[in-house]
Amino acid sequence: MSGQWGEGPARGDDAPGALTADGAADGTPGAPVPGPRPGGRAEARRAAQGRPGQAKVGPPQPGPPPAGGGGGRAAARAAARKPKRDVKKVVAWSAAGVLVLLAAAGGLIYYQLNGNIKSFDADAIAKDRPPEAQADADGNKPVNLLLIGSDSRGKNNSDLGGGEDGGARSDTTILLHVYADHKHAVGISIPRNAMVAIPSCKLPNGKWTKGTNSELFNAAFSTGGTDEGNPACTQNTVEKLTGIRVDHTMVVDFQGFAAMTKAVDGVDICLPEDIHEKDLNDKLPAKGAVVLKKGPQKVEGQQALDYVRLRHGIGDGSDIGRMKRQQAFISSLASKIKKQGLNPTTLLPLANAATSSLTVDPGLDSADKLMSFGLSLRNIDLHDLKFVTLPWRYRTVDKNIDIVEADAKKLWDTLKADQTIDGQNATGEQPAEAPSPTAPPAVAATTATTPAATAHAAAAGSPLADTRSIKVAVYTGTSATGMAGKAAEQLKAAKFTATAVGRADNLKYTTTMVQYGSGQKANAEKVAAVFPGAVVEPGTSAGITVIVGKDFAAANGASAGATTPGASAGAPAGGPSAPAVPQPLPSSLVADARSADDNICDNTTYGSGG
Repeated sequence: MSGQWGEGPARGDDAPGALTADGAADGTPGAPVPGPRPGGRAEARRAAQGRPGQAKVGPPQPGPPPAGGGGGRAAARAAARKPKRDVKKVVAWSAAGVLVLLAAAGGLIYYQLNGNIKSFDADAIAKDRPPEAQADADGNKPVNLLLIGSDSRGKNNSDLGGGEDGGARSDTTILLHVYADHKHAVGISIPRNAMVAIPSCKLPNGKWTKGTNSELFNAAFSTGGTDEGNPACTQNTVEKLTGIRVDHTMVVDFQGFAAMTKAVDGVDICLPEDIHEKDLNDKLPAKGAVVLKKGPQKVEGQQALDYVRLRHGIGDGSDIGRMKRQQAFISSLASKIKKQGLNPTTLLPLANAATSSLTVDPGLDSADKLMSFGLSLRNIDLHDLKFVTLPWRYRTVDKNIDIVEADAKKLWDTLKADQTIDGQNATGEQPAEAPSPTAPPAVAATTATTPAATAHAAAAGSPLADTRSIKVAVYTGTSATGMAGKAAEQLKAAKFTATAVGRADNLKYTTTMVQYGSGQKANAEKVAAVFPGAVVEPGTSAGITVIVGKDFAAANGASAGATTPGASAGAPAGGPSAPAVPQPLPSSLVADARSADDNICDNTTYGSGG
């Protein structure tokens, strides 16, 4: 094959030393390559047509005559045809060589990425963790990704971030929930100065801390006092705070962040005010020059880092305003990547930039895993990528923040049920119609069908033709997968309208329940006829709700005795593995949410003054 790399369009088969694909003219390895017979009509034609021939490359080289005789028309035709065939061979060999080089380059890139990636100790992850999310009927599962921006001054980060302090803190922490349909996602910003309980965490020396009941959230990342930080401790803290299992964790430091913004040729931002040097460093004696101008602009590297770390000079100078700008920045970055195309060509430079300063959990510790995860997000529409801030309030005793526990629980329950913040169900099981924005609280499971309920179901008979106006929310009360989706399909087949599909906070229902609100009893009886043996009873929510039990699962081929992973058969109702039916989220949280396609100049600050 080595001989092929010497060939090219300027060196035809008539050139001395040229090789055929087999290395010799007669198929014999090492045999001399014959030149054309001197003189005759063949050479005359080549000379007349200006084609490369023996006359252009020097004296004729002697060689054996062609088989079957001397020159003539046959020899001329053979000579005319032969270069075309071998040009194709040259092109084919050249293309193959290019592919080999590309493959080798790709291998080098992946090798480089693998060499860049650092992962933290799997043994540092808490053993007492929330359960894994259950797959829907199609086998799809939500994914929870913890994104941490480290302000470590280690390596060359101090040149970008300033400051004299050692160790590392988490300037930015976002829990990104990717829904089971992988078409929706929501990122929850957790204030770095929120007071939270920090569980026991592993130190660099192998010992474990005792944990604290009330500490600044970003103290978790500082546990151990190293320049690398403690991402496992932050992950453990988030799992304790939310009751949600974190599937993956990624930490990016200053260098990695700056490199990422350069890899995408800058990110569009917008500022409501000019930002001066003193706004970035309050120790300076004077206001100084403008470093970021008011209005829309594109930033990368140091300027991008200044933007996402900026607190002063805008609004009340708080972390809340900074988190809003961070959400706007990530939205703009996602928008640019999406427009460029989420493919290996786009992701490789970005991944190379990010992985140079990236620390991940053991589940993302290779280029293949990282690229595969990145590509799994390609179907998320920008409008369906939302960002919110964890419900909070200022403390009266200091400048820190308290989490509003009741509202935060509603948010965590919404994610556990795989419902979007605007009330959509993204489990992949939902019917075509949009689900109801509210869901009923669970009621105690019942194990016996009352005679009155049986009579109601029998009297209801078959559903009537006008039942499309009867809207029903469907929840699974059994650990068998896909049951709520099957129940919704049965309701649709019977001409009812299924408005929501999800999971109850109790997966130990033996009997299917049909609950109804005020004035809905007659309609509930019609619904119950679709589920033989179902109990009909008043509920605490408006409308009609079906909670399917083990009887429905058994009738549909599922094991009635199936239990949720991690829960024993005798576990109390509403155990940790059973997601709660979410209550409506605060309207202020929903209204303040940012979509990744929002105007970059909107919602980038908080409060007044500064």
